[in-house]
Amino acid sequence: MLRLLAAAALALVPAACGNTAQDKITIICGADEQWCVMMASRFAEQTGIDADFARLSSGDALDRIRRTRSAPEYDVWHGGPADAYAAAAREGMLEPYRSPMAAHARQGWGDPSGAWTGVYGGVLAFCNNVRKLTAKGLGPLLSWQELLDPRLAGSVGIAHPATSGTAYTALWTQVELGGSAEAGLDYLRRLHPNVLRYNRSGAAAAEQAARGQVAVGVAFSHDCVDLQEQGFRDLQVSFPAEGSGYEVGGVAVLAGTRHPEAARRFVDWALSGDSQRLGPLAGFYALPASTEVAPDSKAADLAQVRLIGYDFTRAGAAKSELTRRFGAEIAPPPER
Repeated sequence: MLRLLAAAALALVPAACGNTAQDKITIICGADEQWCVMMASRFAEQTGIDADFARLSSGDALDRIRRTRSAPEYDVWHGGPADAYAAAAREGMLEPYRSPMAAHARQGWGDPSGAWTGVYGGVLAFCNNVRKLTAKGLGPLLSWQELLDPRLAGSVGIAHPATSGTAYTALWTQVELGGSAEAGLDYLRRLHPNVLRYNRSGAAAAEQAARGQVAVGVAFSHDCVDLQEQGFRDLQVSFPAEGSGYEVGGVAVLAGTRHPEAARRFVDWALSGDSQRLGPLAGFYALPASTEVAPDSKAADLAQVRLIGYDFTRAGAAKSELTRRFGAEIAPPPER
């Protein structure tokens, strides 16, 4: 039903504008679909620029941008963890742009060269189905080590790091905690027997927990909170005591865009206060990038969560090789 409503809302956007060839934009959106719909429609309403989007997880988005770089299909990339943007920047697929609105962004939430800018933040969490866990003699998980418990065999939801930015955040978290790529891959190799199946999208793990298909999903906390707000009362969010990885969701102008002015205007708008306040209206409870916008009460409280040191540049540089090794040594990417 949400997808139908999203499609219906988006269909109204071009009809409301009726602009020239330059007054339009195509977005590749890596965030929650409801939020993508709202961002596209509100941008069109407030600027008069037609807006369309395709929703893809960050791994799929990176692959699509890479495959179509000779004939770009999209003008701007919005949403999804920054390590994918860092990987794209290394390959020259982003057009650097320093938005004047970036002056209001949280310190460190952006690329120093202006290749991408942070637009929201999310913290990796356990989305616990307390009813399913109780049946297994377990409570809400409080550590990464508890996720390896044999009682959770086939009962963990997680995506594949080659297709999902959420899952790559989980992989890189283990690299940081273990001190090496080998340690990170070894942890996920030990977790493998507990995984029900590898999803293409990170949010799918929270949905599996909500439906009782798994006992716990590894997802960003805002995805689990959204489902709680939809009425799934068996869900409880918890964070690993060893430290949690996090995302800075990016926004960037794509190299070769046919509508550079409209793309830069979208970046400006995405960083504005008007845009930064939209997330909760679409059930997207991430942390706003703007220091002028207060986080929603349902967003992760950074004062209560232990975060790891997360180097987005290093994570982006390692992404191709790490995901290749995961696919070869642990599990191949899921089919489309």
